[in-house]
Amino acid sequence: MLKIYNTLSRQKEPFIPIEEGKVGIYVCGLTVQNYSHIGHIRSAVAYDVIRRYLQYKGYNVTYVQNFTDINEKIVARAREENLTPEELAEKYTRAYLEDIEQLNVKKASHYVKATENIDAIIHMIETLVAKGYAYEVNGNVYFSVDKYADYGKLSGRSLEDMQAGARIEIVEEKRNPLDFALWKKAPEGEKDWDSPWGRGWPGWHIECSAMSMKYLGESFDIHGGGADLIFPHHENEIAQSEACTGHKPFAKYWVHNGPVNLKGEKMSKSVGNFYTTRELLEKYKGVEIRYYLLTKHYRSPIDFSLEELEEAGTSLKRIINTNNNLKRLLNSKPDTENNNREGEPLPDLAALRGKFLQAMDDDFNTARAIGVVHDFVTAINRLINAQDFVLTDRNYSFVKEADALFTEFLEILGLNIQDDAQMAEEGVYEPLIELLLEVREMARQKKDWAMADRIRDGLNELGIIVRDTPQGVIWEKERG
Repeated sequence: MLKIYNTLSRQKEPFIPIEEGKVGIYVCGLTVQNYSHIGHIRSAVAYDVIRRYLQYKGYNVTYVQNFTDINEKIVARAREENLTPEELAEKYTRAYLEDIEQLNVKKASHYVKATENIDAIIHMIETLVAKGYAYEVNGNVYFSVDKYADYGKLSGRSLEDMQAGARIEIVEEKRNPLDFALWKKAPEGEKDWDSPWGRGWPGWHIECSAMSMKYLGESFDIHGGGADLIFPHHENEIAQSEACTGHKPFAKYWVHNGPVNLKGEKMSKSVGNFYTTRELLEKYKGVEIRYYLLTKHYRSPIDFSLEELEEAGTSLKRIINTNNNLKRLLNSKPDTENNNREGEPLPDLAALRGKFLQAMDDDFNTARAIGVVHDFVTAINRLINAQDFVLTDRNYSFVKEADALFTEFLEILGLNIQDDAQMAEEGVYEPLIELLLEVREMARQKKDWAMADRIRDGLNELGIIVRDTPQGVIWEKERG
């Protein structure tokens, strides 16, 4: 049974959706004021795998992700780039979607923006004011944390401790320093919207509550985001949402991915210690970055380094080469003359599949699942690279089953190892390599061993490893 770590209960829980066969997921996206960085991409990849696995398990998944596209930082950044806030937000929203496409992240069922849901946000604030959970001062509306008895249940903090250790900018008009803005009076001359409390724009926390409930209902299954959002963002979401509707839980499972650190410090745009996704994609393929991220459990912090990313790329090549070898065997004709030959023991595919699914059922443990993938790779290579391996009908059937299982693993992890760039490269060079190998085989038949060796060694220098096996010549790219 699938178990998920729930931040709310601080333990792994069996996953039982609110409505049988259906799962609603809301993930907090980014504030679109700059290009995404590896921390944002880690979140996108983590929840993409969660979504993929739930779909693999047979659930109908509705996946919603938001963009915060108006606030003070966006306005300031737009002024720096000589753009309107709308133009700036659109620029970086489009850039983010282009970036995650290269990492094979599936499109959300709904991408939602704060500026496109002002009516829903205002309606929610009106309800909170009417119920006595919120109050207006000078065109600003605040949520009163004192009125919500369960405030702090997600982060595990008491109201008294939060008040004593509050590092919150003192706003004199607030009744309590912990009260948070639902509606804010916008700076003079900036983009704003009309409301019952005057012109302004929404606070950060309220947009996620209003939009998640609009698309997923007053209670839904999974609310995701980075661990840095637990307090105050997600704490505030729970308070305002459950106060507004009177329904609990707002979200049944709270899932948080760990941070990406650089030299021990959290990556942050404000600090400037981060790699943008675009910078990384100039040097590495999207599948390499995705693979690197998935070698870590999604809840674990990552101390990011280019050296580790390089090592991950080398490890990924073993998977790519094994996939290519399976495909070549499938395109070969079985050696029916040897069907009566006693076959060697075959790897236990059912056991490998069981271990992989067991890892994924344990809170989506991709690190362990990838370990199983490498166990698979080792077992397959030990079999097909053996000097006495013959592609009999029995072995061909096994290769077909192994290839199907490999495809299943890679699809769940979202590892598209035949991405467009690789396909384009192989589309040009593969026929040339095959032609050279044909010439080499002709030389071997003529016993021109010098020419045959020269072709093999020349390809080797170009990073193409050639192996002569009982079932014919196979080649693969050097792992690096």
